[in-house]
Amino acid sequence: MSGNSIGKLFTLTSFGESHGSAIGGVIDGCPSGIIVDIEFIQKELDRRRPGQSPFTTARKESDQIEILSGIFEGKTTGTSIGFIIRNKDQRSKDYSNISNKYRPSHADYTYQQKYGNRDYRGGGRSSAREHIARVVAGAFAKLVLQKYNITITAYTSQIGDIEINTCDFSQIEKNPLRCPDTEALPAMTSLISQMQEEGDSIGGIVSCTISNVPIGLGEPVFDKLSARLAHAMMGINAAKGFEIGSGFKSAAMRGSEHNDVFYKKEGKIRTKTNNSGGIQGGISNGEEINFRLSFKPVATISSKQETVDKEGKETTISVQGRHDPCVVPRAIPVVEAMAAIVILDSILENNAINI
Repeated sequence: MSGNSIGKLFTLTSFGESHGSAIGGVIDGCPSGIIVDIEFIQKELDRRRPGQSPFTTARKESDQIEILSGIFEGKTTGTSIGFIIRNKDQRSKDYSNISNKYRPSHADYTYQQKYGNRDYRGGGRSSAREHIARVVAGAFAKLVLQKYNITITAYTSQIGDIEINTCDFSQIEKNPLRCPDTEALPAMTSLISQMQEEGDSIGGIVSCTISNVPIGLGEPVFDKLSARLAHAMMGINAAKGFEIGSGFKSAAMRGSEHNDVFYKKEGKIRTKTNNSGGIQGGISNGEEINFRLSFKPVATISSKQETVDKEGKETTISVQGRHDPCVVPRAIPVVEAMAAIVILDSILENNAINI
């Protein structure tokens, strides 16, 4: 297993490096007859695209998708969908001065030890630019999920120690931080600007809500829906923590206050609270799925740091490439994409079980 694929029935296999000629992927298992809205797919890519605001890397990439197969007369054929997004603004020379040095908290050292070599130009395969392929697959998954009226909404809920107090989904795409709280936005913006000036970075939290999820998704014992979401989310670069529903707060709660009490409303069984986050026993219960994903500060900073070279000699490093001071705003479409892949894959698997 190479670790380049995800999914059981709806699958993505991605390829490419940050400074290679292109990033691409192959999607298998996408149902046939789905109308392919290229503008929608491109819009999803644009949400992740670099250079879209003062708070992202200045790398200029159009991230235009080229679909190579699996589409005929504007619809999916049911066969594998091949696609590429060409890299056009690589500046590999930015990394020449660190070719023999290990960047702190990067994959440089582990890749070198595992494979015996590494692509020092932006991290190669370990670069977050690989996420482009995930966004494309997630966009296709979203097109299918529209038929189920399932919506996935992720947003910035915390930058550093600044948390949101209100959540207005209509505000998410109206500001570069994708923050749903207009009162918390100025403080978040100021903090990220400060990090840019200091040559440093800051972490944060992305929250996500999945609505209109059917009951019964998820497979016991090892393929609980919560476990599959955690697997997908923790595979995103810089992700350091995942919690669903009440999450870590549940450790301080009593069972009597944490339990989601059932009741009947309009002929349907519902829960009065949703501490379970929409999943019980690893299976969706029909309530909204809510989870949070924490992201560490971006490891690439321009401030001088101590490190060692390939020979183990102590040295210093200062990375001069173009990088985000905070990964959270651009991670949001990736979080949504991975959630869409997991939910669609689970629906297809559930359909196979319940004929």
